[in-house]
Amino acid sequence: MTSSASSSASSADSSSSSAAVTAHGTPRPGGTGRLLGRDVSRVGFGAMQLPRLDPDRATAVALLRRAVELGVDHIDTAQFYGHGFSNEVIREALRPEDDVLVVSKVGATPDSGGPLPLRLAQRPEELRAGVEDNLKSLGVDQVPLVNLRRAETGPGLRAEGDQVVDIDDQLAVMTALRDEGKIGAIGLSNIGLDELRRGLPAGIACVQNAYSLVARDDEEMLSLCVAEDIAWVPYFPLGSAFPGMPKVTDEPAVTTAAEALGATPAQVGLAWLLHHAPNVLLIPGTANADHLAANVAAGALALDAATLAELDAVPTRAGDIRVEDHE
Repeated sequence: MTSSASSSASSADSSSSSAAVTAHGTPRPGGTGRLLGRDVSRVGFGAMQLPRLDPDRATAVALLRRAVELGVDHIDTAQFYGHGFSNEVIREALRPEDDVLVVSKVGATPDSGGPLPLRLAQRPEELRAGVEDNLKSLGVDQVPLVNLRRAETGPGLRAEGDQVVDIDDQLAVMTALRDEGKIGAIGLSNIGLDELRRGLPAGIACVQNAYSLVARDDEEMLSLCVAEDIAWVPYFPLGSAFPGMPKVTDEPAVTTAAEALGATPAQVGLAWLLHHAPNVLLIPGTANADHLAANVAAGALALDAATLAELDAVPTRAGDIRVEDHE
């Protein structure tokens, strides 16, 4: 090997080695994924449940610090999680040297006096206001990635009246916000396949839809995301506890696999997602430190071909179930 070739090989090995760990040198749970052209741990953290700790902000901050220690460097949040509580805790807990990618979303807003804790905020001016609110509560000049939460599919609210807004109009304001430097990239959430296809020319970094072992209606969309190098970031990765929606942890094939592997059914459900497609990034949420550790540990769970075949055979049956809003 020539000296130049040796140097190149050494550089490649160093790059590969650095990609396998976070900024703190912690091995990436679930391995290394890609989002916004950068390496991230494939097991991240969703901040939706952080407001459960609202009476004890110090515990919420400690939970996020623990997530970083365990190798999490991708956190998903929204201004409407606890009226800004999640964002404020993220701002307090994270440090520049953590190099954590924080992703937020717009398209809804808190509605304390309404029948549900949220109402949709789909109009272009509301999307812009949502981005401004995120910038303020996170204390940043730019949110690296903002998901446009639509209401086309999945569990949750459906748009009515002036909240029925064409996706082209919404993408126009999101693109303008990106051009202004207030957001770095655009993601889509709660969308159908046709909407994703319409959004592709705008440049889509990720898709967040309800998706799990028992809810795989979006398989064609997932394949399109793989082909277009778009990250797939499922919410409800274990199904849902809402009435009428199946739970991954109730599946006999899942519990059998968990017993054989010495793992929990939830860990098997998360591990299946990581094995199922290379562009999957997980953001399981919790307000409990033990659950956080278990979710991170799921990234190291290996599923052999026979186990995967048994899990793949579980039928998808979520359908288009309308339930209380998930966010």
